[in-house]
Amino acid sequence: QVQLVESGGGSVQTGGSLSVSCSASGRAFNNYNMAWFRQAPGKEREFVATITWSGVSYYADSVKGRFTISRDQAKNMVYLQMNSLKPEDTAVYRCAADRGSSLRLEIGVAEYWGQGTQVTVSS
Repeated sequence: QVQLVESGGGSVQTGGSLSVSCSASGRAFNNYNMAWFRQAPGKEREFVATITWSGVSYYADSVKGRFTISRDQAKNMVYLQMNSLKPEDTAVYRCAADRGSSLRLEIGVAEYWGQGTQVTVSS
């Protein structure tokens, strides 16, 4: 069983940077593919990025070139570095874990979900 807890959210001005983290419990973490999603009030949950257990990453077009997903197997951590932030990036960011194909995460299929952390971008 994997439990996920996000942290690092906050407020930043347009063009600024912010990093959010996802802490995973248990030694089974390194067998899972991981992903970040986001959801703004009144909107559908949106895929942001995935990273496989072997370190291969994929990004949504809306964040490609600005966001970077990474993982530290020894620390059971997944990170999302966000640069050049825009107001439309404002949302609750959640991490997810799944042992299936990494493609499943891109469509929102996951075994485990974190509670989320708020990211607000203002001008």
